[in-house]
Amino acid sequence: MPVAGEDRLLQLQSQALAEEEAAKARGELLVRFLKDKLAKEERSSALSLHKLSAQWRGVLREVKEKELREDIAVLSQAFARVLDCKDSVIKSLVTDVEEAEAQHARALGSHLQNIERLLQLQRCRLACLQEGFDAQLKALEAEFETERKAILEQHEEEIRYLQDVVLALEQNYAQDDHEATLNFQSARDDIKSKSLQEKQYSRLQQSGKMEALWEQFHAAMQSYAEATEHQKTAFEGLKQKDEKSSREIEMQAKKLQKLQDLVAATKARLAAQLRDNEERNWRAREEKEAVLRQLQELKNKMNQARAEAHDNLARLTAQSNAALKALAQVVEKAERVLRLAEMCRRLETEVEKVLPFYPSSLAEGELFDADRVLKEEPAEPLAQALQDYVGLERFWQRFNKARLEEQALARERAAASHQNQRLRGLLQQYLEGLSVSPEVLSKPNPLLAIEHKSRVPRFPPRPRPQL
Repeated sequence: MPVAGEDRLLQLQSQALAEEEAAKARGELLVRFLKDKLAKEERSSALSLHKLSAQWRGVLREVKEKELREDIAVLSQAFARVLDCKDSVIKSLVTDVEEAEAQHARALGSHLQNIERLLQLQRCRLACLQEGFDAQLKALEAEFETERKAILEQHEEEIRYLQDVVLALEQNYAQDDHEATLNFQSARDDIKSKSLQEKQYSRLQQSGKMEALWEQFHAAMQSYAEATEHQKTAFEGLKQKDEKSSREIEMQAKKLQKLQDLVAATKARLAAQLRDNEERNWRAREEKEAVLRQLQELKNKMNQARAEAHDNLARLTAQSNAALKALAQVVEKAERVLRLAEMCRRLETEVEKVLPFYPSSLAEGELFDADRVLKEEPAEPLAQALQDYVGLERFWQRFNKARLEEQALARERAAASHQNQRLRGLLQQYLEGLSVSPEVLSKPNPLLAIEHKSRVPRFPPRPRPQL
């Protein structure tokens, strides 16, 4: 019994091993089969994708060729039309330029003539002013010379008169001095004679008394004279000198007093003459200063007029340059606008060329109300300013239409990008469904997901805008 159980156990183990080996062989066979099938599917899918892409390229080439031929025809027509417009615009611009050059030449000639006329008038005015100034200057110089000569002659006459006065005063002084000397000598002689007579009389009266005293006095005098002989002689000499000096001092004092009186009178006359001369000189200086001020005012006026003329000329030149620059900017802006309009016209479709302005979406009543509001007189400053740009209504319509088409194309582009991403996801799932891997086997079946998603309604194809 134990042996039979062991045999049965060994038999079961061998059967299990055989079944396991068979299962392994079947699994390997299945894996090999699946790998071969996957390789075949990949080769067939690559071949089909290649064929599909080749056929799709051919279809796209045909469609693109047709579209390009239509675009070339439209562009050739547009180019011919634009070329005609450009030729007409160039001709009109050439005529405008020629007219502008002729107007500029006429304006420049008239401007130069006006400037030459103004310069001639200014030269004549300056010449007249210079002549008047020279004449006034010569008159003033002649008047000054005559007054100067008169003053010099009067001064010389006064000097001669003063010299004559001094000579007469000296002669009068000498005559008065001689008379005074004679009178003094006569008076001295009279006094001497009187003193001698009185002396004789007194001597006769007192001769008796004086004899004794005279003798005593004579003795004392002799003794005193003998004692003071030298001092007496010196005293006499000094006394004579003193008398002589006193007489000379008195004479000199009288002479000095007379001279001082004469000098004072002469000074008074000279002061009066100096005052008169200073008053004349002051008047002459005032007249000269007035003339110089008038001359300076005339010079300032002339310089001011010259500066104003120069400023006006500079301002006119600057304004003309600014006007030329502004006109050049306007021409450049107009050329740029024309270039932009031409570029925009190239991008227009046939429908836009036929109907450049979209119809209004307003009802008749709303259009009537809008026209009535536009015809009313604006009250606000902004509305009044907008009245000046009513002529640009068509431009704003086309501009708004272009902006709306831009927004529509942007939305279509976003929708196409979203659809492209969804299609890329579906294609990725389809390619994952063709391959066999543990990761793919762990996910849901992509074929069912593709079929389920393919039942979703697709977006309708949008018309491609023609450029």
